[in-house]
Amino acid sequence: MAASSPASSHAPRRRAELPSVGSRFDRRLAKILAHATDVFYEKGYEGASMRDLSRASGVSLSGLYYYFESKEKLLYLIQKHTFSTIVERLRERLEQVSDPERRVRIFILNHLEYFLANQKGMKVLSHEDDVLKNEYGSEIAALKREYYRICVELLDDLQRAKGLQFSSRLAVLSLFGMMNWIYTWHNPRVDADAGELATQMGDIFLKGVTAAKAAKNGKRSN
Repeated sequence: MAASSPASSHAPRRRAELPSVGSRFDRRLAKILAHATDVFYEKGYEGASMRDLSRASGVSLSGLYYYFESKEKLLYLIQKHTFSTIVERLRERLEQVSDPERRVRIFILNHLEYFLANQKGMKVLSHEDDVLKNEYGSEIAALKREYYRICVELLDDLQRAKGLQFSSRLAVLSLFGMMNWIYTWHNPRVDADAGELATQMGDIFLKGVTAAKAAKNGKRSN
């Protein structure tokens, strides 16, 4: 997502949301991934060892290696679940909405809701953004590109609908920059919830891009 700074001391120390699964194997797998997220959050990927993960999860080293051949596989599964879940939820929400501006607001709300519910996971994703290599890294990069493309398409639709002219790339990266830093400063005791924050951020962002309406000959109107 975006480069980030150390997490705020106000960030809630909640366990990352992971798949709801039925079998005993899958439930144990989800539990291990949740503990792995906690360990990576506390120690960083490089600072965490398989022994740390074993102690945190209560699973023996041999048992841990039964599920995962390396801590890289753990990080890959955490990132894959996160991006897959965000994209899946977003597509479901967009399905019944046609208004271009409303669709952009849905994108913002979906993003902020997930970030605030999974702040530890978001720090892990932001700080360990370039760790995964080879096929793991390629798969996660493809999921990130898909998410980025969805946002570009939403803004392209908004431009066409309202006769605007701005750089979709610049707008998308600016929007992610505004949203992705939230885990470093959000304090639930004094800051608004995801719904209110999405409304306010949406207002700030959309007022900016809709001010870019172009006059004829490519000149901006005054």
